[in-house]
Order: sequence, then C-alpha cells, then structure tokens
Amino acid sequence: MAKRKEDAPPAGAPAWMATFSDLMNLLLCFFVMLFAMSSIEEAKLQDFVAAMNNTFSVFDGGAAAIGDGFLISNGVSQLNELDQYINSTGKTADSETEGEDFNEFEKSPEAMEEILEEQNLQKNEELAEGMEEALQDSQIADEVEVSFTAQYIQLTMNGALCFDNASAQLRDEAKLVLDKVGVLLERYGTGIIEIEGHTDNVPISNALYASNEELSSARAMTVFYYLRDTTSLNTTNLKHSGMGERCPIADNSTPEGRSRNRRVEIRIYSPSLN
Repeated sequence: MAKRKEDAPPAGAPAWMATFSDLMNLLLCFFVMLFAMSSIEEAKLQDFVAAMNNTFSVFDGGAAAIGDGFLISNGVSQLNELDQYINSTGKTADSETEGEDFNEFEKSPEAMEEILEEQNLQKNEELAEGMEEALQDSQIADEVEVSFTAQYIQLTMNGALCFDNASAQLRDEAKLVLDKVGVLLERYGTGIIEIEGHTDNVPISNALYASNEELSSARAMTVFYYLRDTTSLNTTNLKHSGMGERCPIADNSTPEGRSRNRRVEIRIYSPSLN
C-alpha cells in the first residue's frame, strides 16, 4: 500500500503576523491623526518651561538641561551628584522668597532712624494738640505759643510778659502764667525739660548785667528757680541756658521783631531721646 503524501506547509508569513501588522498600522494612523489635530505654540511652551524652572528650580542657575547643572559628567559621576541635585531641587526659589521677605523687614540704620523720627513727630504732634487744649482751658493760650519737632515740644513765652526791660525779675503776670504752665509740665514733662532765655540785639550794660548773654542766662535761671519751688518736677531733669541774641526768630530791625526775640522757651524733650 502506498504511503499517503503529507501536505506541504503554506507559503508566506504566519497569519498572526498579518494581524499584528494591521494593528501597528492602525496605531500609527491614530497617533498621526492626534498629532495633526493638535497644535503646539512654541512661545507658550517656552514660557511654561521658564515659569516651571523659576518656580521649582529644577535646573540650577537657569540651565536648560540636566547636563548644564550638577550632572555634568556621565556614569558614576552623575550618580555621585544625584543626591545633591535632588536635595537642591526647589531650594533656589525658596531662598529667593526668603530673601525677599527678609529684605522687606531688614532696614538700614538711616531708614530705621527716619521711621523712628516720623513716629516721634506724630506722637509730639498729638501731645502738642493736647497742650494747646489745656492752655485754652486755662485761658493762657494767648500768652504761650506751642510748637513741636520730632525731638521736643516747645512752649514760648513773650519776654515782655515775663520781665521788665533789662531785668531778670519775674513780673506778677508771668507768675500766674508759669503756675499753669507748671501744671502742664508735671503732666507731660516726663523727660528732660530745658529752659532757654533769649534777647534782642540791642546792647545792654548796667550794674547787674554786662551783656545780653548774662541777661538771658539770668532770666532762664529765674524761671528755673520758680518751677523748682512751685512744682513737683524732678530738678535733675531741669536744665537752663542763656542764648543771648544768637537765635533770633524775627527781624531785629523792627520793634515788633525785637519784641518777639525777647522770649523764654521751655522745651519738653521726648523720653525716648533722653
């Protein structure tokens, strides 16, 4: 009996490879279609990359790739630097933020001095307003002028009210005013209080005073002694000085100007400046 002839294997590639090829073609077409449907604007992409880089500091020093930063070499050197690179991620932005916050509160000595001066000026302005109201209530606002700076509050009394011509003896009217001024000093004068005497530029020479310097000093001392004896002020905080004609506030060529220059000034310094 003759042997049965075996069937020959089919020619060509296996059937599964045809199916696989069709699948790959479909996937390729699918991604090509997705790419064709999308549009990438390079400018927006660059802005996004820059924003992410500045915010999270993925690449140190503004580098555009890992090779530009810590990981310069290849192989083992990259592995050695990997821990340092990972730990530094995000620190640049944090450091910049902390630096900005620190700089916001860090002030130069000049800036701090300006801030303190502004605060003292505002405080003295409020105190000066309170003193003016008190002077009005005491009915001596016309006899005492109030002014202020960042360092002190000043009460100015006209010399004609306080003293007779070429004299350092207090007039009775001046004593009544000084009694009320003393109450204000007890209330507001917690720091140094300085009494200054001033004259005009008319020369003086008599048996008591050889110059305007001596006359102004004597007048300042007279007010000092009166406040010492009639108030509870701490005398260690009281100072007095004579300025003579050296600090005019008006023109000495007119009678009105000379009258203004003959004055007594009482300065109440801020406690923080003592």
